Amino acid sequence: MTTSAQDPGPDLEETYRQHRLTLLRLAYLMCGSHDASEDAVQAVFASAHERWDQVRDPLPYLKRAVVNQVKDGQRRRFRLLARPPERPAVDLPPEIDETWAELARLSWTQRAVVVLHYYEDLPLTEVAAVLGRPAATVRSDHRRALDHLRRALS
Repeated sequence: MTTSAQDPGPDLEETYRQHRLTLLRLAYLMCGSHDASEDAVQAVFASAHERWDQVRDPLPYLKRAVVNQVKDGQRRRFRLLARPPERPAVDLPPEIDETWAELARLSWTQRAVVVLHYYEDLPLTEVAAVLGRPAATVRSDHRRALDHLRRALS
């Protein structure tokens, strides 16, 4: 979205109403916690409020901010805890439980690539932009993640 000097850009409140659920789903898929997802999205909007006048294309900006916020939150939690927290049992068909378990075993970056590519339906070039990584590295992360999932789920 291109704006002129006279156009102030998108309204923060309208953007919040329009994209909050999408960003919550993204955060949840990245961290697996409803509470952490809510916290991450709220923190992103609170932080964006201070510089909202500089944001011209809000959704890509917010997606990247959510991914970074979740990543930072997980780093903090893992530093505080000697081991990752136990995940509550989920009543899903066994093949879905198994798939989610394997997704959780991927490295953080590989999981981010898979979630952004398959859930958010972003091309790998856009995934690279969201993660701030070279496109070739993201393609390699994607291939390695799929190789891991194929081996683990076969």
